[in-house]
Amino acid sequence: MEFRSSSRTSESSSRSAIALILLLLIHGAHSFYLPGVAPQDFEKGDELKVKVNKLTSIKTQLPYSYYSLPFCRPKKIVDSTENLGEVLRGDRIENAPYSFKMREAQMCNILGRVILDEKTAKAFKEKIDDEYRVNMILDNLPLVVPIERVDQGSTSIIYQLGYHVGLKGQYEGSKEQKFFMHNHLAFTVRYHRDMQTDAARIVGFEVKPYSVKHEYEGEWSEKTRLTTCDPHTKRLVVSSATPQEVEQKKEIIFTYDVDFQESEVKWASRWDAYLLMSDNQIHWFSIVNSLMIVLFLSGMVAMIMLRTLYRDISRYNELETQEEAQEETGWKLVHGDVFRLPTNSDLLCVYVGTGVQCLGMVLVTMIFAMLGFLSPSNRGGLMTAMLLLWVFMGLFAGYASSRLYKMFKGTEWKRIAFRTAFLFPAVVSAIFFVLNALIWGQKSSGAVPFGTMFALIFLWFGISVPLVFVGGYIGFKKPAVDDPVKTNKIPRQIPEQAWYMNPVFSILIGGILPFGAVFIELFFILTSIWLNQFYYIFGFLFLVFVILIVTCAEITIVLCYFQLCSEDYLWWWRSYLTSGSSALYLFLYATFYFFTKLQITKLVSAMLYFGYMLIASYAFFVLTGTIGFYACLWFTRLIYSSVKID
Repeated sequence: MEFRSSSRTSESSSRSAIALILLLLIHGAHSFYLPGVAPQDFEKGDELKVKVNKLTSIKTQLPYSYYSLPFCRPKKIVDSTENLGEVLRGDRIENAPYSFKMREAQMCNILGRVILDEKTAKAFKEKIDDEYRVNMILDNLPLVVPIERVDQGSTSIIYQLGYHVGLKGQYEGSKEQKFFMHNHLAFTVRYHRDMQTDAARIVGFEVKPYSVKHEYEGEWSEKTRLTTCDPHTKRLVVSSATPQEVEQKKEIIFTYDVDFQESEVKWASRWDAYLLMSDNQIHWFSIVNSLMIVLFLSGMVAMIMLRTLYRDISRYNELETQEEAQEETGWKLVHGDVFRLPTNSDLLCVYVGTGVQCLGMVLVTMIFAMLGFLSPSNRGGLMTAMLLLWVFMGLFAGYASSRLYKMFKGTEWKRIAFRTAFLFPAVVSAIFFVLNALIWGQKSSGAVPFGTMFALIFLWFGISVPLVFVGGYIGFKKPAVDDPVKTNKIPRQIPEQAWYMNPVFSILIGGILPFGAVFIELFFILTSIWLNQFYYIFGFLFLVFVILIVTCAEITIVLCYFQLCSEDYLWWWRSYLTSGSSALYLFLYATFYFFTKLQITKLVSAMLYFGYMLIASYAFFVLTGTIGFYACLWFTRLIYSSVKID
């Protein structure tokens, strides 16, 4: 009786555990997040600190600091401390001249007056023409512009990050293009009030920008009252009917309103509006599409493993007792050459080690992001985490490359560790330095300062390189992995191959399916990077990444089996390049995305885009290639250890 009850208990607890895992995966598909900062309570009348961030444009991809334009300034500009990721993103957070007091509405506050000269008028026109947006922050929330969208009869509100510096247009009856300035901002601060303490927390920060040619009577002074916007006469700005033109010698008066609105949204949920995804169906379609590819490949692998291989191994083992054994066919025929040392084996070891480093970084970053530790409220957190994880994963890179090197009967592990520590980072750094020089030339805030550059070099040389050597030493001290079959002294001649087994053709075919498994999700990732949107569905991304790993492994095993059956034993590099070729399709898709979705016209911006996508494709090649290589290594060792060979 006791036994039955305990078995029932264990059975129910195991069911509960499975249910919990499924619930976490489904919830993780949307990805929950931690708010990232401790909530701050504000009493009525408390001062609210508004901060300005970079100016951004999806047309140029070059960020600039807010005060690079002649906006009104506070008495003293104070820079906020920024983490490594924020600096690399081009964030420049500074104090703003706006004065907000909690739950105290303000109307027609005059911020200041600017008279444009030729240089400042030209600077404003260039930024308006390139569709630059002003980004601000209040209590760690970014400023958004609510935009109504009508979709199938129903209206919904979407949020645009930041407001445009100005707009282009024509006066009625004129064809001449004019530039107009957004010089009046109507801010709305949403707050959630605690009924017991009356303290409030900020849960929203919105703005509606207007272009208004302000007028006043008499000479300008600090006490001047505007006739176009006056709280005493209840005259408010509600439209841009008489816009403020940007021209030399024109006077621009900057004003703002602040309104406070109580909200039912709680502080912990305040990011939901920013992260709301209306296209979840597309992501599920992406998952189903990827799963179809995986099921198809899994079926093929299962068929090879269970039917073909089982039959082959049984037949080969039976043939050992017969004269027919002398006439071997298929993959067993190359058993004396299958583990022959590949050409450029040192380079293969280096690339495999680098791939392990990439895989570890991506996997751990995704797990942290899925658990909510890298929420968007922690600006730059994702990039900082990826950089630090890359550095510390150097230990595994050194270990993997030296283990493989020892399997190839190598003796100089320090040379392999050195190349592993420097090859991939050196290529990426070279591209990065060229791109950074281009950004410097444009005087953009996206250019990495010398202090940050020094920090990056220290992370590489001071932490990553020593860890690669430590990993290499540990890996080389381990006993070498023995081959399941002996290698002949004289290499066997490879017969002429059919056209479809041509190395270039089979490598290019092998990359299509892994890319097919991720390309829908890739669209959303590119959109978030280049169109200045939030990407926060790491649950979906993690599922797609798992599918990518399985797809890379299975397609490589299938093509490797066909290759060995056609008596071609040069599988080492081909297994790496088969799944790694998906990076080529990634770069081609990025090129297609550039011409169809982006409005980039400047040469420097185009070079930035293709430079960064080249780095991403190179990292993807190393990552997917390593997955395919290890799958193939496991597969060949498994099948050749299963047959009796004299």
